[in-house]
Amino acid sequence: MKIVDLRSDTVTRPTAAMREAICLAEVGDDVFGDDPTVLALQQRVAALTGMEAALFMPSGTQSNLCAMLAHCQRGDEYIVGQLAHTYRYEGGGAAVLGSIQPQPLTQDAQGLMSLADIAAAIKPDDPHFARSRLLCLENTWNGQVMPHSYLAEATALARQHGLACHLDGARVFNAAAADAGPGGDVFAALKRITAYFDSVSVCFSKGLGAPVGSVLCGSAELIHRAKRVRKMVGGGMRQVGVLAAAAEHALDHHVQRLHEDHALAAQLAAGLQAIPGLSVRSAATNIVFVDVADGRGADLLAHLKARGIWATGLIGLRFVTHLDVDSEGIQRTLAAVREFLAAEPGQTGAAQAAAAGPY
Repeated sequence: MKIVDLRSDTVTRPTAAMREAICLAEVGDDVFGDDPTVLALQQRVAALTGMEAALFMPSGTQSNLCAMLAHCQRGDEYIVGQLAHTYRYEGGGAAVLGSIQPQPLTQDAQGLMSLADIAAAIKPDDPHFARSRLLCLENTWNGQVMPHSYLAEATALARQHGLACHLDGARVFNAAAADAGPGGDVFAALKRITAYFDSVSVCFSKGLGAPVGSVLCGSAELIHRAKRVRKMVGGGMRQVGVLAAAAEHALDHHVQRLHEDHALAAQLAAGLQAIPGLSVRSAATNIVFVDVADGRGADLLAHLKARGIWATGLIGLRFVTHLDVDSEGIQRTLAAVREFLAAEPGQTGAAQAAAAGPY
């Protein structure tokens, strides 16, 4: 049975062409700073984001951590969304390893913190308070694209109070693809987004399909500090050009095709919305969130899994499209969901799957 893996865009496997690029990569020792493929990638991504310098990292979590520790000192504070990845899903690294206090704020359905809340959270320069030093935003957030008007206003507000601005851009290429529109220049859209920020972390192991890797971009001074932090947290790597080559290949071949992932997500969302008993809560870019009216979300996940369709249910049912998903997989998913909801509650989940046999 062919698996339709909609758990995340992190599950993609390197294409044959990407594997070839990995095999042919010219390498050196990146700790000594002489891996030519890494150097080329860093220079390229810095230029694409309009930044002075860049640093290759093993993961987005490490990239965000190095950014926060490079921007802030012990006793400083970063303002962040209550459900943002840097606050909720990165092990509390800034607080644990950097003694940097998070100030989480409520987000709306699009992942936006209100400007009034941001302003109220910025502390005065007083020994009683942690020093507000950094605003962290995330684009996309749960697949939602942050509007340019909000990015401009939020970062301008932060700078009025002396705060730097960091973007967790784990899926910023998806945001850029949505901003550019089908046939538009995704790279130009990327630069428009990153222009609001002092630093940005760009991930290659999600929609771009590389097996590993993120790049932190910022000023030369910031990247110099981040490189020291990267060493402290074990991110110094050696012949890592084999991974940088995968990221280079992704930039060459997997950026413009992100529109295909968005189109498949829209196709899935439209099909799910048409099924009685389901409510599509979010369907922007390549991530679709769905609620099951009768509370049988866990049973639906089990039913789908028995038919070779994988999704997640941590914060509502979530389906993510990527380069390893095609239209046939979307149709299989919709058919399996319809089958589940058409059955009596007692005939769903594992029992119904066993009765129906393999899909």
